[in-house]
Amino acid sequence: MTSLRTVYVDHHATTPLRPEALEAMRPWLTGAAANPSSLHAPGRAARAAVERARERIAALLAVRPEELVFTSGGTESDALAVCGGARAVRDGEPLRTRVAVSAAEHAAVREAARSLRREGFEPVEVPVDGMGLPDGQGLASAIDGRTALLSLILAGNETGTLNGAIAESAATARGAGALVHTDAVQAVGKVPVRPSGLGVDLLTFTGHKLGGPRGAGVLWVRRGVRLSPLFAGGGQERGRRGGTENVAAIVGLAAALDVVLPRLDEEGRRVGALRDAFESGLRERVPGVRVNGLGPDGRLPTASSVTFPGVDGETLLVALDLEGVAASSGSACSSGTPAPSRVLLACGLPEAEVRATLRFSFGWTTTEEDVVRLLEVLPPLVARVRAA
Repeated sequence: MTSLRTVYVDHHATTPLRPEALEAMRPWLTGAAANPSSLHAPGRAARAAVERARERIAALLAVRPEELVFTSGGTESDALAVCGGARAVRDGEPLRTRVAVSAAEHAAVREAARSLRREGFEPVEVPVDGMGLPDGQGLASAIDGRTALLSLILAGNETGTLNGAIAESAATARGAGALVHTDAVQAVGKVPVRPSGLGVDLLTFTGHKLGGPRGAGVLWVRRGVRLSPLFAGGGQERGRRGGTENVAAIVGLAAALDVVLPRLDEEGRRVGALRDAFESGLRERVPGVRVNGLGPDGRLPTASSVTFPGVDGETLLVALDLEGVAASSGSACSSGTPAPSRVLLACGLPEAEVRATLRFSFGWTTTEEDVVRLLEVLPPLVARVRAA
């Protein structure tokens, strides 16, 4: 029996490590293991590697190196932005206790905002429309003289919907004296992102969503913006994030970005064409199937959130896994739980449809053969699960 290659369509959960990132990391995973805060020669070499990575990432994103804070990943970057930003604002203006986030946020942002309630903050959730975009009236009511921070996701984790109004919303919030954060974890490495051009104060992304390693994230902090550190430490990252820097992961993140960003348009067209072929084939072969979110131009080229009416999504997911297809029922941080997707519910989908929805996310390893295989396997599985 010939074993089939796994069709991996879960790039929004994590993207396989690029070989260029692995090669850049290899010396720091084996021989060069010094602490970058040490003053001896190996320590200085590690520090130099971290700073070279910082400078390269800054150049690629058109920001200042000192504006970049290295963290352990997207969740920590989001928590530092939301909690650290809100606390710093309230320290200067005690009446600013509101933290507003959209209903489409990743759990890392949503739960960070909720955690602040214990400290006297008022978390507020801004409703979203059927596409996952913030409701204008709800956004306006959340921003006033009491708002410390507003957080709006740049690209949805589940539907891939792009928020093209970030700059406009940021201008309104900053005009009212609030900090503005955007979670760009899914966007960076998939579409062009220039932090300073978005008008926000804080922006987060992470390595493993773009072909870099797990264990390295970035928080961009606009020059002049104050943060309250999440925990005490040795004063690393200009006093904003204590803890020994993960040299190998940071170097790998920079190497992955160095490969990805110059090829962004070309790769976006390639992956987007595969995604479109997949969705077109599904519509032809599976009755009643529906794609969620905006059209192709309003979504990440990697994203396809598909509802199969009359299907139990978890059952279909298991059936796909048995056929060598790795997909997802939603955000990886909430997969495996019985609760339906909060984001899709917030978009107005009935619970039965939410439970009938799977996420297929494409990336640099996706091939035409993968799409052909998906379209061979998926329609009969859907029919079988519906019949059951």
